Amino acid sequence: QVQLVESGGGSVQAGGSLRLSCLASGDSFDNNCMAWFRQTPGKEREGVAALYTHGGNTRYFEPVRGRFTISQDNAKNTVYLQLNSLKPEDTAMYYCAASTPQMGYGCELDDSEYNYWGQGSQVTVSS
Repeated sequence: QVQLVESGGGSVQAGGSLRLSCLASGDSFDNNCMAWFRQTPGKEREGVAALYTHGGNTRYFEPVRGRFTISQDNAKNTVYLQLNSLKPEDTAMYYCAASTPQMGYGCELDDSEYNYWGQGSQVTVSS
């Protein structure tokens, strides 16, 4: 029933920006963790940023802190990831993820915490 649909990926030069969108449906998403993960072939999937929908508390993977921003638009049931000052090492498939409802104030960057996943959106950064 829950569906996450991503958009916004593409190819940019180093230093450029992209904005990824994740449209969520099938739930109210009032008390969920929403997150972005990324994976490069041959490497383990890593959490990039997470947001708790009730209150908006966020958590970031340190290498992207200050460059990437996760945000939400509750009226549109959409979660965004703004990627600025992109580097070639940011090249990866980026996935949107959502947890089941939970009580709390923050979210982990651990993929075991998430139950629903989008299809992925490729981000490629050239030097």
